[in-house]
Amino acid sequence: MTRNVALCSFVLILATATVALAGGRSEQPETERTYPISIVATTGMIGDIVTHVAGDRASVVTLMGEEVDPHLYRPTRADVARLQSADIIFYNGLMLEGRMGDILVQVGRSRPVYAVTELIDQSALLEDDEYEEAWDPHLWMDVRLWMEAVGVAVRALSEQDPHNASEYRDNADRYRAELEDLDQYVRGIVATIPESRRVLITAHDAFGYFGAAYGLEEIGVQGISTESEAGLEDINSLVRFIVDQGVTAVFAETTVPDRALQAVIEGAADRGHHVTIGGELFSDAMGPAGTYEGTYIGMIDHNATTIVRALGGDAPERGFRGLLSP
Repeated sequence: MTRNVALCSFVLILATATVALAGGRSEQPETERTYPISIVATTGMIGDIVTHVAGDRASVVTLMGEEVDPHLYRPTRADVARLQSADIIFYNGLMLEGRMGDILVQVGRSRPVYAVTELIDQSALLEDDEYEEAWDPHLWMDVRLWMEAVGVAVRALSEQDPHNASEYRDNADRYRAELEDLDQYVRGIVATIPESRRVLITAHDAFGYFGAAYGLEEIGVQGISTESEAGLEDINSLVRFIVDQGVTAVFAETTVPDRALQAVIEGAADRGHHVTIGGELFSDAMGPAGTYEGTYIGMIDHNATTIVRALGGDAPERGFRGLLSP
C-alpha cells in the first residue's frame, strides 16, 4: 500500500469516526452522574488539560506516558478496556494517534469522544509536507494555540455534566491565565537569542508550531511523523545547511532515537564543523509522572529554557518555574 493510499484510507476512517463519535455524545442525566467522572486521554498533554479543567470531579487516566511515541503507538488490550469503560474520552486528532483510528470509531459508538483540536481554525494549522491534505498535529508546541484545546475540555465536561459547568469554566479561566504567563515567558526569553542563531534543529519535525509562534527557523531530521525515515540525501543536505549557517547545537528528543541526529553531527565533523547536542527536549510526550516536567507547563518551560540557553540566549536560572515560586 502506498503512502497516499494509506493516507486516503485513514482520512476515510477519520471521517467515519467523526460521525460515529458525534453520535456517541449524549448528556448523561444529572441523577445518573457519579463522581469522579472516569476520563481517558490519549496523551499526557491532553490529560494535563483535562485534569486542570475537571479538578476533583474526575479521575483522568493517560494511555501514553513518558517516552511513548504516539505516532507508532498501538493500544494494548488493557488500553481498550479502559476506553470501553470510560465516561469521556479525549484524543488529539489530526492523525497523531494514527494507529488508534479503528478503536476510536468503535468506542465512539457508545461513549462521548472528543478531539481537543476540533475547535482550532484550519488557517492556524501547519501543513504536513509529506502527505497531501494532512496537518501537523503537534499543536501543543504553541502555547497560545494549545489554549484552544482547553475550550474543548470545558465544552465536553459541561455537555456531560451541565450541573457543574460553571466550575469547569472557572477552573479553565485560572489555567488559561497560567498559560498566558507561560506564553509570555517563552516569547521573552526566545527574543534574547541572537538573530543569527535562531535555528532550531531537532530529531523530528515536531517543533514547527514552536518555531512559527516564537520566531525560530525549525528543521527536523525526520519528518512530522516518526514513521518517516531520513535518507542519506536528507542528512547530507542538512549537514550542508548546518555548516553554511554555522549552527553549533542540535536537539535530541525523549521519544525519538538519535541515530539520524548523530549522523548529522558526524557529517558536520567530517567537514570540520563542530556541533553538539544542546539538550534533550520533550516532543510527543511529557516527562515522568509526578515531576515538574511531567506537566504541560513544565514540559514547555524545560524545552524553551533548554533551547534558549543552547542557542546563546538568556533564560532565568530556574526557568519559568522560578517565576512561579521565587
